[in-house]
Amino acid sequence: MLSGTVSTDSIERAGAAVDWTLRVAILGVVATGVRQHNPGAVANGLVAFVATFLPRALRCALGFRFGPRHRVWLSGSMLLHATGMLGPYDDVWWWDHVTHTLSASLVGAAAHLLARRRDRDPTRYVLGATVGAGLFWEALEYVVHTTARRLGLEPLLIQYGHEDTLGDLFFDAVGALLVLAFGDRVLEGVLDADD
Repeated sequence: MLSGTVSTDSIERAGAAVDWTLRVAILGVVATGVRQHNPGAVANGLVAFVATFLPRALRCALGFRFGPRHRVWLSGSMLLHATGMLGPYDDVWWWDHVTHTLSASLVGAAAHLLARRRDRDPTRYVLGATVGAGLFWEALEYVVHTTARRLGLEPLLIQYGHEDTLGDLFFDAVGALLVLAFGDRVLEGVLDADD
């Protein structure tokens, strides 16, 4: 190995270490949610933690080969979302924008991979998946929030109104556009598991 070059093994080890650290941090959010009696942080943290295992599940089910950057992208996105439930969604004006962009980029990446696997242009897949998932999420947020309030419970998801919903859908579209612009480059090699 030449001086100044980084081996694939060291990149893989570093990526695994960062991914592991992000997962532990997500569990820290769950623990904090339990300590603060914050069911939203607990539920979202647990879902986020389980989601970090999607690359392994997709490798087993579909033969996809995710690299360190893909796993860190997913785990980092999940950590930001879970952490948001501890206060940043309310206190940091841009937090929701970043998490929606990242979440939409993950949905768009999955759609992109499925389109490429079928030898199709990913544009419709990515836009359809991100818009559909965004609308579904906003509807779910509204139903969960409204139902919890009617039952006198603390909502696991919070709906902030029509302007927030439109903003969320806008940043979902930003995530989709990022995938359309950079998807082939960023997802290169994921479908080449048999090579």
